[in-house]
Amino acid sequence: MGDDVTDPTNNQWKTLDKDLGRVSHMEYATNYVARPMVGTGLALVFIVITGFGAALFFGQQPVSLVVVAAAIFGAYMALNIGANDVANNMGPAVGAKALTMGGAIIIAAIFESAGALLAGGDVVSTIAKGIIDPAGVSETRVFIWAMMAALISSAMWVNLATFVGAPVSTTHSVVGGVMGAGIAAAGFAAVNWPTMGAIAASWVISPVLGGAIAAGFLALIKSRIIYQEDKIAAARKWVPVLIAIMAAAFSSYLATKGLKKIIKIDITTSLAIGAAFGVITYFITRPIIRRQSIGLENRNKSLKTLFMIPLVFSAALLSFAHGANDVANAVGPLAAIVHAVEFGDTAAKVTIPTWVMVIGAIGISFGLFLFGPKLIRMVGGQITKLNPMRAYCVALSAAITVIIASWLGLPVSSTHIAVGAVFGVGFFREWHMERRARLNRSTMKEGKFVAVEERKRRKLVRRSHFMTIVAAWVITVPAAAVLSGVIFLVIDALFA
Repeated sequence: MGDDVTDPTNNQWKTLDKDLGRVSHMEYATNYVARPMVGTGLALVFIVITGFGAALFFGQQPVSLVVVAAAIFGAYMALNIGANDVANNMGPAVGAKALTMGGAIIIAAIFESAGALLAGGDVVSTIAKGIIDPAGVSETRVFIWAMMAALISSAMWVNLATFVGAPVSTTHSVVGGVMGAGIAAAGFAAVNWPTMGAIAASWVISPVLGGAIAAGFLALIKSRIIYQEDKIAAARKWVPVLIAIMAAAFSSYLATKGLKKIIKIDITTSLAIGAAFGVITYFITRPIIRRQSIGLENRNKSLKTLFMIPLVFSAALLSFAHGANDVANAVGPLAAIVHAVEFGDTAAKVTIPTWVMVIGAIGISFGLFLFGPKLIRMVGGQITKLNPMRAYCVALSAAITVIIASWLGLPVSSTHIAVGAVFGVGFFREWHMERRARLNRSTMKEGKFVAVEERKRRKLVRRSHFMTIVAAWVITVPAAAVLSGVIFLVIDALFA
């Protein structure tokens, strides 16, 4: 009967269903929009708590507001380090599926904090490794505003880079910030241009060196393990060697960084310590790999399982090394401000207070947890496809390149090295694929023709990401410098 169609009660229920549908869509949309706001809200809570803590800590001093403001911006900087820089250490392991996103965040938070608090920050060059001459900004007030501008500008630049999905160097951001503030405060003569030249050279040297070493190790794995007739037997021979090289590189690096509070170790001694740990690790891991390989099928998929645990350890050690090295550089301007406020003078080197390193360590963990997954996915899977063997080459390259750079005295960036290693692996795979295709065509009478468009589509490194990242690297120092100079002039005008 047609009465139900025109029944007012029935129409009311239909209207109610539509309204409920709209409400449910509104709730879904609200939840979708609110998700990123939760991270921002928690980050603001951390920044506010840091400000209150600094106020309590320096509450008795008349100039405590300056330190409170510096602590707030230091916390903001630490959050951005966690969101951007740490992705380079964990991205390859996540991309290779050796770690889940949650596991990577937990391990990185623990080891970054441990590196910052245990091995980092005893004495750091707070003028960003001699970028500007302290005599040029000898007036305490000018020095404080210059360091404040450097802190704000570098944090803002890293935040912007994270937003657009570009892994940049926080150390180079600080370098640019200090340079820009120094120029605004004392002119171009205040800048140490030879040091800036060395840093500019490192923009090219560190990613190229990282990429070359990573590609070299991948070539070794392919020739000595993957393309062997008995892959498992080859893996039993070579995987312990690769793990020993990793152990040697990390123990050498950590001997230099981790023991510096107790004893000063030169490069020769640290290499000897590394060699000893490498030999010990080889004899420990050889029977373990042999046991692991029992019953594995003679195919590439089986090889991946042998690299899983070493890859997790390498990611953890990279995080520790990053915490020991980069965190101190990033909170250096904050330490410089605290020193200037406490003692009323400027210094090229100061001891970083423990509470400043705590802000750095906790801020990094928070930033990684709240905003890190975006860059982890970028580095781990969106530049080129990684498996455990390729990711291990990236981690191994990062460790060795840092050792070489320390030996040569080059101010390199861990970001540039790690991402350069990912590019190196990807470009080597492209070259290797083309080479095999050419060999196949030369040995076959009728080779399969592949159109130019199809060959471009098969490229194993995403060119859009490559261009975005390289562009971000190139403009990091000048962009942070310009931003810092403007911020310094504004602050100086407001508080003159």
